[in-house]
Amino acid sequence: MTTAERTSPPRSPLSLVGRLRRHGIILVTSLLLSPALLHAATETDPSFKPVSPDIEQARANILISRQLQFTHFRDQPIDEALSREVFDAYLDYLDGQKIYLTQQDVNQLNVYRDKLAPALKTGQLQPGFNIYNTVQKRIVERLDYALSLLQKGVGQFRFDTDETLTLDRSKADWEPDQAALDALWTKRLKNAVLAQRLSGKTNEQIQDSLTRRYESQRKRALQIRSEDAFQAYMNAFTSVWDPHTAYFSPRTSENFNINMSLSLEGIGAVLQSDNEYTKVVRLVPGGPAAKQGQLKPGDRIVAVKQEDEDKPVNVIGWRLDEVVDLIRGPRASTVNLEVIPASAGDESVTRSISIQRDKVKLEEQSATSDVINLKRDGKDYRIGVINIPTFYADFQAMQQGDPNYKSTTRDVRRLLESLRKKGIQGLVIDLRNNGGGALNEANDLVGLFIDEGPTVQIRNSENDVQVLTDQDPAVVYDGPMVVLVNRMSASASEIFAGAIQDYGRGLVVGSQTFGKGTVQAVRPLNHGQLKITQSKFYRVSGGSTQHKGVMPDIQIPTRIDTKRIGEDALPYALPWDQIEAVPHTRYFDFSGIIDQLKANHDKRFASNPEFKLRKDEIKLLKEQRDVNTVSLNAKKRKAYQDGLERRQLAITNARRTINHEPTFKNIKALEDWQDKQTAASAKEDDKMDFVVREGGDIMADMLKLDPRMASILQAGQITAQAR
Repeated sequence: MTTAERTSPPRSPLSLVGRLRRHGIILVTSLLLSPALLHAATETDPSFKPVSPDIEQARANILISRQLQFTHFRDQPIDEALSREVFDAYLDYLDGQKIYLTQQDVNQLNVYRDKLAPALKTGQLQPGFNIYNTVQKRIVERLDYALSLLQKGVGQFRFDTDETLTLDRSKADWEPDQAALDALWTKRLKNAVLAQRLSGKTNEQIQDSLTRRYESQRKRALQIRSEDAFQAYMNAFTSVWDPHTAYFSPRTSENFNINMSLSLEGIGAVLQSDNEYTKVVRLVPGGPAAKQGQLKPGDRIVAVKQEDEDKPVNVIGWRLDEVVDLIRGPRASTVNLEVIPASAGDESVTRSISIQRDKVKLEEQSATSDVINLKRDGKDYRIGVINIPTFYADFQAMQQGDPNYKSTTRDVRRLLESLRKKGIQGLVIDLRNNGGGALNEANDLVGLFIDEGPTVQIRNSENDVQVLTDQDPAVVYDGPMVVLVNRMSASASEIFAGAIQDYGRGLVVGSQTFGKGTVQAVRPLNHGQLKITQSKFYRVSGGSTQHKGVMPDIQIPTRIDTKRIGEDALPYALPWDQIEAVPHTRYFDFSGIIDQLKANHDKRFASNPEFKLRKDEIKLLKEQRDVNTVSLNAKKRKAYQDGLERRQLAITNARRTINHEPTFKNIKALEDWQDKQTAASAKEDDKMDFVVREGGDIMADMLKLDPRMASILQAGQITAQAR
């Protein structure tokens, strides 16, 4: 924010009306001039400066409305029903945990509930700004209240009662009035104090830490800009079309374009706002965070410390772009993140992670290969494994005519030729945690395993269907396949896995994929950009990959919380549907052996100690996720944490015993080891894990149960079976 922005008075709603009318934009002034709400939004201490919209934002609003109405895949009018959805989405965006507004506030704001639609169509932004200013005013008041409690000292709190605190208030009722909200915030502060006390901090340390946290949040709340309100309002508006349609402010557009070019020097993590927190959505394959191994999707960042700083900067309540700026930095420098792990059952549980910044190198996203050697009934099986972390292509080198440019398809072709020379009898393709990438690479990769034919269908809002095809009759690998997927396999990964399944080229093994089957385009506005969903993907069999994803032929339970991660966990996600199938060949028919394959798989996993540990881990994670209240009684809280740590330690030590590694004596030893991990030591994900080995076992079963597969391999060519 510039000095001029901070010191100049906010523009009045009346002056905005005049400016918009001069530009031919007609407004409904009855909404703009609600005296009670204008008073509620502006009456506060002198340090709080309400923000107002400007003419460029009004123009952008009109353009966004038109784009949504006429070019979005979802056809829905901007009417009274949508107005109510936008209102609810906006309050959820601004106060999703219901910790700032009271029911009295919401009752006042309800005057806008049915009336936002005409304002959004005509560029009338003041209603949205009034709501934003009201929430920001309440945020400052809440932080002032927390700081006033801290001034009395943290020793005032008692922790021998049976009080509890609800962690996730997204489905709770609004507190009725300020007195009730005061009581809630007293509990929130007690929870923060208790968490730090149980971690061994003194009252003085706790007082200093929490005071700095709330003062930092208050400072940020007082530095709101007009663009913050506009971006929040427009994103609430666009979100009711689908979760992937979004407005990018000029500043956010710059960050988006940098990320798309992969030229950013940082940690290689995709972040998004999640109420007060900044949440890790996914890690970029080959990036510093992925290589370091400790940061996980779903982790929430609460503080950031540079290598030359003594104390971390608390970033709870910060804008996403400001958090990104703190994390971004020069290559080879180190940033320390304090995060709430995705697996934490208590928001007060944090861990510290140090990551050395670097550029994401294309070669570190490259596909890699390995070989599994198995022995069954005296017979040897050699199974190839190819891991594909993302669908990549060096477009710049391609455009420059470099004959050796890197791409997923070119690399996999080379790996397949090498594996064939090694005499593999089957192939496992690992797409777990592959979030997608270049669509043309998914299309070309399917072509390595089939004769000519369609690979994916794309339907736009006009119901026009485009079919992408593999037009190269050459087949690089003609043998049986297993494709491994999990909940983080998305987009291009789902296209590839779905095509392999539809063609009967292989079995899909793992857990239900993410379910992102939509296509976005980024369109420039007079002010920022609009990312808008305009098409959907469909498999050659006609079913969409949207919402449902790809369902595996053989299921393996996942540790990922499918209620929070996945397309079907997102509000306003476009539904699953289907269109006509396109003619395609069916190469293998697994119906005669699938039941036996599943039975063999279940038998192996029943006696597999690693799978037993995974089930124990999933059970523990589910129990933690299902806990939505924490005790504010010190003894009960400590007993719960001790029990949780014992179970976590037992699972970790059991896994290390299986891997012939030394166990940890206590949770402190485990945490110290985790903190000391480096990029060189955190290689667990690079090892051939038991799921990959199980893919090899399933492949060996396939070869044993269906002799035709072996004969096809010996013949060296694909022969299409009758559908």
